[in-house]
Amino acid sequence: MNTARHRSTLLAAAGTALALALTACQSGGDGTTSSAPAAPAPAAPSPAAAAPTAGGSTGTPDAAAPAGPAQSTGSGPSGAPAGSAGTTGEQASASTAACTAQDLRVTAARQDGPPYTHIVLTARNTTGHSCRLTGFPHIQFLESHKQDVPAVAKSRPATPVVLTAGAPAYALVKLSDGGVDEDNEPVSAFSVMLDGDSTVIAVTAPGSDGIAVDPAKALTGYWTPELRNGADDF
Repeated sequence: MNTARHRSTLLAAAGTALALALTACQSGGDGTTSSAPAAPAPAAPSPAAAAPTAGGSTGTPDAAAPAGPAQSTGSGPSGAPAGSAGTTGEQASASTAACTAQDLRVTAARQDGPPYTHIVLTARNTTGHSCRLTGFPHIQFLESHKQDVPAVAKSRPATPVVLTAGAPAYALVKLSDGGVDEDNEPVSAFSVMLDGDSTVIAVTAPGSDGIAVDPAKALTGYWTPELRNGADDF
């Protein structure tokens, strides 16, 4: 009986010693309790970092999405200057090259019936580009009469005549008054020059017998885009 009690006492003492040893292992040198390292809890995001950006991301400031694409100021469809427009009709007329003698074919035809006091000159653009025809035809009918035929100011068109490829312009020319007592001279061919071009264009007179011209009565109109109505305008 004494032996059993002694064994119980030893077991109780051993249990107490084991508990004290475990307590010592769990206590620090300063008496504080230490524990095994645990996994760090995730830090709560700050309000600034948690707030969504304009693009909807919620990352940190250095990982946030860009504020937006930079505005283009260079060339290209989005950077082309606004308000650019093409040239106006007046500017286009002024910038069109002047017609030269090489650009045109000039012919003559009788206007109205006998006594054939007027002819019509036709200047047709024979090139593949437009040209500007200004002024009036500088006509000399006779070798003995070197002065250009005077122009009638009222026939001058309001705007420059621009001839597209193949388009014609016209000039009405008075030869005489049609009287029997005039000093008419027969003309089978005559010369024409354009404004700003010293090239002489030889024009064949219409009709098998040519035309009768009174140098003192001859007049010419300006180049116009359409044929003038009536030979009695001058």
